[in-house]
Amino acid sequence: MPGGSGWHDDQWMAEDAASVLRVPTRDDHKYSRGSVVLLTGSPAYPGAAVLSVEGAWRAGIGMVRWIGDDEVAPLVMQRRPETVRGGGRLDAAVVGSGIDGRTRTDETTRMITSMFASPAPIVIDAGALDLAARAQGPFIVTPHDRELREVRIPLGLGVDDIDVDPLQTRLDSGFRERVLVVRETAVAVGGVVLLKGADTIVATPGGWWTVVREGTPWLATAGTGDVLAGAMGAILASTVAGRPTYEIDVEELGPIAATAAWLHGAAARLAVGPGRPITALDVAERLPDAFAEAVA
Repeated sequence: MPGGSGWHDDQWMAEDAASVLRVPTRDDHKYSRGSVVLLTGSPAYPGAAVLSVEGAWRAGIGMVRWIGDDEVAPLVMQRRPETVRGGGRLDAAVVGSGIDGRTRTDETTRMITSMFASPAPIVIDAGALDLAARAQGPFIVTPHDRELREVRIPLGLGVDDIDVDPLQTRLDSGFRERVLVVRETAVAVGGVVLLKGADTIVATPGGWWTVVREGTPWLATAGTGDVLAGAMGAILASTVAGRPTYEIDVEELGPIAATAAWLHGAAARLAVGPGRPITALDVAERLPDAFAEAVA
């Protein structure tokens, strides 16, 4: 299993994912299987709420709660009527998918930072990435290349000017440099960093890292990141369900993030089949099949 801190190409595989994924037993109930709360979507990007909730439900979870705009709620409830609106009992949270960090309202910012005050582990995506360092509990950030600067700039690792910030040059210079960027970001922010891409790189503050190559170029389509965030929140919640938050170490979140990326990539591979185009919902709908493939 990957897990070293030296320079070597550690790839996360199905057997690694199987060691993380939790299959329910006869003694389980909906709460023991994990409860995840999602603050996702906005009037500008309502589909992100639907896709993140869909991803959470299909990745193996007992309870999904959703918090968001009243305009978006009917879409979420129509697609997934088993979803509970509003906060409540939670083992993990997902924040930021479908929210624009540059235009979010003060009220949205307040809601995000309020959730960050919880000691529960959290998945931080898209429009909440610039606030990641405020999270009180262990966390995972899930940027793509263009979003990584939103994590780094508040830490003093970049400048808010695309013409002079060397980050993209570093990311374009090859796999080894990409790994170094992700690892240094994880140390600086104090959380797990998952950099999405053809090679999805995951690193923890303690030096552990891995790469996930399960997937297909067809994943480069709108909404797939929202599905990933929801699925990651579900796997996180189901893994830590019932444990006191003070017992959850940020280093544990690295393998969980990598497992979510593997499951997401496998679902996309299964959806593509012989090579047909796919949508984000296609990926979400194949998550149970990817889960079964891993634990078989």
